[in-house]
Amino acid sequence: MTAQTRGERNNNPGNLRHGSNWQGLAPKQPDPDFCTFTDAKYGFRALAKVLLVYRAKGFDTVRTIVERWAPPNENNTDAYVSAVAGHMGCDPDTHLDVMDYTQMYPLVCAIVRHENGRNNYLRSTIDAGLALAGVLP
Repeated sequence: MTAQTRGERNNNPGNLRHGSNWQGLAPKQPDPDFCTFTDAKYGFRALAKVLLVYRAKGFDTVRTIVERWAPPNENNTDAYVSAVAGHMGCDPDTHLDVMDYTQMYPLVCAIVRHENGRNNYLRSTIDAGLALAGVLP
């Protein structure tokens, strides 16, 4: 069996850092840098909520979203943009509407794949988190 990634251990598939009082946060936060959620659906909810805030601020392409999500001072942002756009099968500068489930779902899956090196989550878990964020199929 493959060891769990940090995001998987923390039920935080997007690897969100501490800073917000998210719904579903675990009472104890053992990771000094990244949030720990009681269930992965809450990690997906938080990831989707961040993407919805980005939308409201005008970040609406894979490029602008990933540049905000994973800034170059911490990441190889160009590689991240390429990986997410490739997984989604779109150009990095294509405009997205993350309120549309058919666009949010593949974006979330691509971010999770890049953050964790894989996406081992059941669609039902992802969908539960997106529904909690108000994005429905």
